[in-house]
Amino acid sequence: MARVCDLTGKRTRVGNNVSHANNKTKRKFYPNLQKKRFYIPEQDAWVTLKVATSTIRTINKNGIMSVLKKAKEQGFIVY
Repeated sequence: MARVCDLTGKRTRVGNNVSHANNKTKRKFYPNLQKKRFYIPEQDAWVTLKVATSTIRTINKNGIMSVLKKAKEQGFIVY
């Protein structure tokens, strides 16, 4: 299962571990993904989405419908 946010498309990033001696080894930065159920009153339905915690904050601020609309415009979801 891919580690990708359903609404924003946030995914794993690649970077370096840097030691005190400035040695560099590859590592991965994972998004903080959570499974969360959201109620959509316009459709009278619950949907389960895998979203980043930053996306949950955005949904709390702007509302689920505006975030879904923006995600559809950006091509992350098709509904």
